[in-house]
Amino acid sequence: MEPLNDPRLYTNRYQVTHLIARGGMAIVYRAEDTLLNRAVALKILYPELSADPLFVERFRREAQAAANLSHPNIVPVFDWGEDSGTYFIVMELVDGTSLAEMLRESKTLSGARSAQIAAQVAAALGYAHRNGVVHRDVKPGNILMTKEGQVKVTDFGIAQAVSSEDHLAEEGSVMGTATYFSPEQAEGAPVDGRSDVYSLGVVLYEMLVGRPPFIGDSPVAVSSQHVHGTVPPLSQFSDSVPHDLEAIVMEALSKSPGQRYQSADELRADLIRFSEGQPVQAAQRNLAFFGADATRAVATVSPGERTMAVPIMSGPRTNFRRRRRNYAGPIGIVVLVLVLIAGGAYALVQSNKSTTTNVPDVIGQTLTSASKQLKNDGLTVNTTGQHSKLAKNTVISSSPKAGKSIAKGGLVTLTVSIGVTVVPVTIRNYVGMSLSNAESELTSQKLLYHLSYIPTASPGQIPGIVLNQTPALGTKTHTGVEVLLYVLASNATYPLTSVNGLTQVAAGASLNKQGLSPSPNVGHTCSNTITSGLVVSTVPPAGSLVSANSVVRLIVSSGPCNVYVANVVGDTESAATSALSGQGLQANYTADPTAVCLPGSPQTVVTQSPPPGSPTPYGSMVSMTVCQVTTPQA
Repeated sequence: MEPLNDPRLYTNRYQVTHLIARGGMAIVYRAEDTLLNRAVALKILYPELSADPLFVERFRREAQAAANLSHPNIVPVFDWGEDSGTYFIVMELVDGTSLAEMLRESKTLSGARSAQIAAQVAAALGYAHRNGVVHRDVKPGNILMTKEGQVKVTDFGIAQAVSSEDHLAEEGSVMGTATYFSPEQAEGAPVDGRSDVYSLGVVLYEMLVGRPPFIGDSPVAVSSQHVHGTVPPLSQFSDSVPHDLEAIVMEALSKSPGQRYQSADELRADLIRFSEGQPVQAAQRNLAFFGADATRAVATVSPGERTMAVPIMSGPRTNFRRRRRNYAGPIGIVVLVLVLIAGGAYALVQSNKSTTTNVPDVIGQTLTSASKQLKNDGLTVNTTGQHSKLAKNTVISSSPKAGKSIAKGGLVTLTVSIGVTVVPVTIRNYVGMSLSNAESELTSQKLLYHLSYIPTASPGQIPGIVLNQTPALGTKTHTGVEVLLYVLASNATYPLTSVNGLTQVAAGASLNKQGLSPSPNVGHTCSNTITSGLVVSTVPPAGSLVSANSVVRLIVSSGPCNVYVANVVGDTESAATSALSGQGLQANYTADPTAVCLPGSPQTVVTQSPPPGSPTPYGSMVSMTVCQVTTPQA
């Protein structure tokens, strides 16, 4: 981060201190929230864009889209506003680094680490998709890693609700980052969560081999390759990528959305299977396509890494008419040439028929049966073991894959199940933990988890916290078992816990823990029971039903309220004390030697200070004099 020489204070609350990064639409600063005394990230729209209502609307929509998402793998938005024509968003300041910076330093990551990061990104995207939001700009720069290893997705800069219409990009262009476009996004076609799955596949590809599948001289060139190009197999750039992980990447990068993972949750499940050493569905479905005419690397360009408007590509689904011309003569020649080529090819195939064969499909067979079939086809068999839920000695996959041409006598390697290796586990107590901590605990125990969302909550139950679990604490089980965690749904309502009697800072921290945001507009009122400077009440009041990211206004005590002193002149001491005590005032009596009580009458109040009807702070002392009782002469 770069320190600032002339830090600015926004809305008399956010003091910028350091420059973090510059993006396609905004600058991100580190700032201090002077009201809540905490560090935040302040994303500020470029001044030249603030005058454009369309850009301002897109910026506002980013805040709303992200503010409605509460998930441990999504950077939360605390606030947004405007100061002298400058628009900004206030977000959590993530103490860590971006995946882009990590890749610049190390170029590639291991298969296990890449799968772990991608699984957490998929968890965030799956949650967003279930809430009607497509990110549309998934890339390494928008994936942050905390020092504890937690992944957080940020910058819903061009995200939109799936049901809404987007008129913000210029006609004939599409917003996003060309390097990570899905084919349908590059074509300007409607997108859904499967577009984010494709983009995450590009990111995973880059983590594994140190470069994205498509690079070119311009964003337009890269976009065109996403639509028309063939994804190069990862083995073209690295021979260390595990086969199952390559199958996952290639399925995520299928051109047709219908052939990809149908949800980010489905992708995440396969990544977890890979991490657990279990067979992945992508390898079993055998949908990955490895093109023979792989795209070659050319010099990469930085514009392809930045969010921007890119002209819409014309995809293979576009129909168009060609002018009719008389091709009778040339067509006859072409047909003759094709016939000759076909004849030659047929003869060649017949001559090679005895020297090659196709790998048979033996997946799911026993090792004995598969080996026999392969040997009968004249192939040599090699085996390798892998932990799997399938029965022992069941074939999981083959290399080369079924249907591939191979020379007679060629080697086929079969991956064979060696069964499930399980370790006894005692279920811990995850109730009361944050989702991120619960996920870390479950991962360390090699357990899976599934979330169940509760629509309403009881007092004390807040978003992002595990409310219940199945199996219960102390249950004896084994690794690989799925634990059901109950949490509040994103749109759930829950009672606001009281923050009365706390300082503003403590009350703000309490509201944040409840998934709420304190309003910068603080109210003040007098209070006879709460010390000056402490919270008296909130708007809405404690106990009211709120939802995640609701704004709560704090009402702070300005000190005791004034009361108007009652008239107690002529009252007895007991009557005067009772009247003043009822007003929250204290009584003090002294004798007036010059005032004599009427014969046979008790002592009564002669004077009082402050005088009757005067305003005085609650709890103040009222000083009074009383008459003297005379003793009758004998």
